[in-house]
Amino acid sequence: MRELPRQLSVEELADLFSGRTRFVDRLAGREHPLDIAGEVARELPEEEKVEALAAHPRIGEASPEQRGDEPGVLAELAELNHVYEEKFGFRFVVFVDRRPRSVILPIMRERLERTREEELETGLQELVAIARDRWMRTT
Repeated sequence: MRELPRQLSVEELADLFSGRTRFVDRLAGREHPLDIAGEVARELPEEEKVEALAAHPRIGEASPEQRGDEPGVLAELAELNHVYEEKFGFRFVVFVDRRPRSVILPIMRERLERTREEELETGLQELVAIARDRWMRTT
């Protein structure tokens, strides 16, 4: 297994976090960015937290980590994405970990019952977990 890097460029971090955001800019050039990413994310202003989540593809959209193309599942994910974004004001992010999309449906339904603050924190934790996993899987 790869070790987490001591430093990463803006471009490398943008690949891991699905785009260049102010969060990525804050991590670039810092020592052990993937080790401190969770801590840095918690300290971001709310606007930057939402921006970081918005860079990630919606669950159900094309992504190398997501599997499963069942029309019913994709339709339900699209509907739940809409409900989630209307309720919380930001994108749903979950560490799929190569699970089929159908497994994400109950997770999404459960998370819709939570508070906005809980979801903002959870979404950022999931985003960091995704970035770390992407790093570990690259050669």
